[in-house]
Amino acid sequence: MQRQGFRYWPGPVASVAERKAGGYVVDDVDWARRYGYGRSFDAAAEEARRSHPNITYANALPEKERMRYSRALDGDFDDTLTVELPSGGSVRTPRTGCYAEAREQLYGDHSAWFRAKKTVTSLTPLYVPRILRDERLVTAVTAWSHCMKGAGEPFESPDEIRRKRDGLIRGMSESQARKAETALAVTEAECARKTSLGKIARALEKEYRERTLRDYAEEFSAYQRMRMSALAQAGDL
Repeated sequence: MQRQGFRYWPGPVASVAERKAGGYVVDDVDWARRYGYGRSFDAAAEEARRSHPNITYANALPEKERMRYSRALDGDFDDTLTVELPSGGSVRTPRTGCYAEAREQLYGDHSAWFRAKKTVTSLTPLYVPRILRDERLVTAVTAWSHCMKGAGEPFESPDEIRRKRDGLIRGMSESQARKAETALAVTEAECARKTSLGKIARALEKEYRERTLRDYAEEFSAYQRMRMSALAQAGDL
């Protein structure tokens, strides 16, 4: 970006705690007590979208320079690499631009990296429906639901909480919403621990994912190899 005449600031890297947000079920009671459902992470991400130096810097540029900045960073969307996804549909990314150049340097082959990554990380629609129908998960979810009802939180599944989460705190102040979500998350986590729902869900995810990856062994091998190479490159940088 400097060679193109612009400034650029690396974005924040998600913490270990932040990466725990958004899972199928919360089963870490200590994490739930501290973060609830990750509301503070959502707020920080929204703040970054508004006030990160990259955003304010680009928005302050004259229109023509802003367009040149975007093309320098993201590349030319008239010249793209397209990957067909195993679950259907496709994704594309520009072959040019500083993002593409950085990936080329880090992974050794931008095109190969994009194909491998998008193939391997888009497999969930192929196996998640089978996990949800697996009797082992169904039994665990039923036990979890009974536990939740006994604790005064009548939810049939963690998915139901996710669907209703916004409605549950509508009209509350920020502090009230944080307190209500934290209490619910702690109850969810305690019931997940008692019924082993989190442990069972993770084991099934590993089982079904590994089974699905057998059909994409070449892409997965390339993905792992390039990730390890990138780690070494990043250490050198």
